[in-house]
Amino acid sequence: MRWGLIPAWVKDPRGFSLLINARGESLDDKPAFRAALRYRRCLFPADGFYDWRREGERARPYYVRLKAGGPMALAGLWENWMGPNGEEMETAAIVTTRANRMLATIHPRMPVIVPPEAFDLWLDTGRVDRTTAAALIAPAPEDMLVLHEVSPAVNSAANDMPDMIEPVTAQPITAAAAPKRKAKPDIRQGSLF
Repeated sequence: MRWGLIPAWVKDPRGFSLLINARGESLDDKPAFRAALRYRRCLFPADGFYDWRREGERARPYYVRLKAGGPMALAGLWENWMGPNGEEMETAAIVTTRANRMLATIHPRMPVIVPPEAFDLWLDTGRVDRTTAAALIAPAPEDMLVLHEVSPAVNSAANDMPDMIEPVTAQPITAAAAPKRKAKPDIRQGSLF
């Protein structure tokens, strides 16, 4: 899969902004995601994910992982784009939702984390309708995740090393220890979301 969903109806992907995130609250309302929600749901396995806290012109990166350790599954959508000359490209995006209280201290949105017992509900597009699947779109429970600040070196794709997830602070932040910050609306996402 190529990162960044391109809807099947796009004529030329070079002139279309890639959709790397899909707002879970409006998937069924947006033409870019409606068919994928119904027919092409997927899971992205991950050990964790990065998010950034804006502080003026600076953004501080954080690594978010399961408190219990191990992998998680992020809800996703995929699409098969076919060009006029028969070229074909499979693309995908992560489904997001409003952040839980702890993650809202750094960013107002978070990926949808699908628990193992709900994998079949999300993936079975033949028997599970989009309304039932969309019920899984919710913030992760407060006590499920921890986060810690990491090196700003993660801001460059050239830096792809295991130590990019190592903390630069002594203790991970949990829901109880998270600093209080009022979340601002995310205005960076386009109107297709």
